[in-house]
Amino acid sequence: MARVLEAFVEPERACVYLSEARAKQDVRVMIDVTPEEYEEMLVRGYRRFGPVYFRPACEGCSECVSIRIPTLAFEPSKAQRRAAKACRGLRIEVARPTVDDTRLALFAKWHAAREETRGWDPSPTDRQSYFQSFAYPHPSAREVGFYDDEAGGKLVGVGLADETPTAWSAVYFFYDPDYAKRSLGVANVFVQVEIARSRGIPYVYLGYRVEGCPSLRYKSSYRPHELLVGRPDPAEE
Repeated sequence: MARVLEAFVEPERACVYLSEARAKQDVRVMIDVTPEEYEEMLVRGYRRFGPVYFRPACEGCSECVSIRIPTLAFEPSKAQRRAAKACRGLRIEVARPTVDDTRLALFAKWHAAREETRGWDPSPTDRQSYFQSFAYPHPSAREVGFYDDEAGGKLVGVGLADETPTAWSAVYFFYDPDYAKRSLGVANVFVQVEIARSRGIPYVYLGYRVEGCPSLRYKSSYRPHELLVGRPDPAEE
């Protein structure tokens, strides 16, 4: 049963998605969260990094909208099918998340490319910070690894995800920029929907769609999809 170590609404700050907006989050630090308990939070718009669960608590703004894909109804676009085809030669493995030098180097390479092409701020990541965000022990945590066997089994993409009885949550994805032409980011969503479908999981959660943010607007291109209305309280069905 879940234990709440800390719960608070953070002070208002500059929004990282919309340049003119202000933002704050409802944050809960929790341990011993079961997959079933986590699922109840997912359907109410919460996300997870390590032991930290959060959702928007912004006043007067509802741009961050939780979005999910019904796996059985999913119909990939031509571009999404092309991306999946381009990555067909890669080996996919689903395992528990881990941290090692290979993953740290891949994350650093990917983030450096984003800093150059998209103006992201630097994000030095060591073993402890990677573990805390991506490999923290949790019964729902999964890692979807993309491996290029033609390059000696090289790890070229890592998708962090969570699995509950009826939900699969795509949490984060990073990849080798040398493989950018294969549209690995697009293929990752396609692959995770296929994994969820094969396991009989009806929904894949993609986090928040923000129409005013190019980095998050793309989520609307996965169709059909469902959007969460409002911020349901824990007691609401």
